[in-house]
Amino acid sequence: MSERGALRTRLDLLAREVAKFGAVGALGLVVNIAVSNLIWRTTDIPVVRAGLMGTIVAILFNYIGFRYWTYRDRDKSGRTRELSLFLLFSAVGAVIETGVLYLATYGFGWNSPVQSNVFKILGIGIATLFRFWSYRTWVFRTLPAEEAALDAGRFLEQRRPSDEVARRPVG
Repeated sequence: MSERGALRTRLDLLAREVAKFGAVGALGLVVNIAVSNLIWRTTDIPVVRAGLMGTIVAILFNYIGFRYWTYRDRDKSGRTRELSLFLLFSAVGAVIETGVLYLATYGFGWNSPVQSNVFKILGIGIATLFRFWSYRTWVFRTLPAEEAALDAGRFLEQRRPSDEVARRPVG
């Protein structure tokens, strides 16, 4: 496989991963916003706390989607480790997401229903970038066999047959 072909293959795989991650994330966004708005409108729970509750429900929803669809082909040997890391990185994402809502609500006084939703979505967007990187890097790791195959492919690409001919002694 040529270097260009290998790059195209890797980009295609990344594009599929991003699309699946985005689909699960979009459904998680709907769950997050729906739960948050339901709590905002039916209880006296403060905006940021209700937003955090929506985030927690969405995190649980997203784990199921990521594990059983987006990353179903990834390493499944350490489920306890995987779930622990998922919850850790999700908590960091929740802090990012809730921090944006907190800043808008208490820092700037922007707490109308529309403003709360806008800043909730903005926080989710920022946190999603962190979550995508951390989940694919640390939580849902590629299988060792896949990594070895990719490394072998890179090694073979670097040793082109034309290079072998050029290295042979003349005579």
